[in-house]
Amino acid sequence: MPLTLATTAPGEPEIFASLQGEGLSAGRPCAFIRLSRCNLACVWCDTAYTWHFTGDNRPHRDDTTVDRAANQVTLGEEVAASRIEALGQQRLVVTGGEPLLQAPALARMLGLLDGYHVEIETNGTIAPPAALDSLVHQYNVSPKLAHSGNPGDLALNHNTLEAWTHEPKANFKFVISSPEDVDEVLVLQQEHAIAPSRIFLMPEGRDSKTLRNRSRWLAELCGQHGFNFTDRLHIHLYGDTRGT
Repeated sequence: MPLTLATTAPGEPEIFASLQGEGLSAGRPCAFIRLSRCNLACVWCDTAYTWHFTGDNRPHRDDTTVDRAANQVTLGEEVAASRIEALGQQRLVVTGGEPLLQAPALARMLGLLDGYHVEIETNGTIAPPAALDSLVHQYNVSPKLAHSGNPGDLALNHNTLEAWTHEPKANFKFVISSPEDVDEVLVLQQEHAIAPSRIFLMPEGRDSKTLRNRSRWLAELCGQHGFNFTDRLHIHLYGDTRGT
C-alpha cells in the first residue's frame, strides 16, 4: 500500500523543508512529510485538512470540512523517499494527522532513506511496531487533554501512555490553552512518573498574538514545575500556512 499524504495544493504532496517549530528540536532545519488521516479530532487542530473531510461530523472550531480529493494524495514509498532526499536535509520529521496509522508503509519508506535522524510526531494513542521503531530516533508524543474535545478514553489510553513513558526515545508535548490544562498535565505526570525534563508545554494558538499572550503565563508555570516551554516558531515565521 502507498502512503496517504496531505497536500499543499490539490495533487501536490506536503513534503517540504523548513525549521522544526516545536519541542526538543525547535529551530533545527528539517525535511518534513505530512501524512493524512487521524484517529482523533481536536477541536483546535491546525491541520484539520488532514482529517476533517466532507461528511465527517466530528466538531472543529472552524465548523467547516474540506474535500478529500483535493486535500489527500497517495504516493509510493520510493517516490516519497526520493522527494525527501531531494530536499538535502539530514533530519526528517514525520507528522500528520497521525503518522502511526500508516506504520507499515512508513517503515518501508524510511528503510529507503540513509543517514537521517528521524522524528515522528504522534498523539500517543498507537504503539509503533518493531519494524518501524528500529528506524526512528525520536518520538514527539503529544497526548491530548480534555480541552481537545476528544473522548477521554480515546485520547488518553493510560496503558499506552505508560508504555511511552518507558520509551527512552520519547518526549512529551502538551498543548495548553488555559492554566487549568497544566493541572491536568501535573496529574498525568505524577500518575506515570514522567520526569519533568521530558515534558514540553506549548501554548495553543494559530497566530502570534495568541501565542505571545498565552506564553506569558505559561512560561511562568513551566518554571514553577520544572517543565520545558516550547513556542510555535513556524507560526511566528510563516503564519498558519501549509508546507511550513
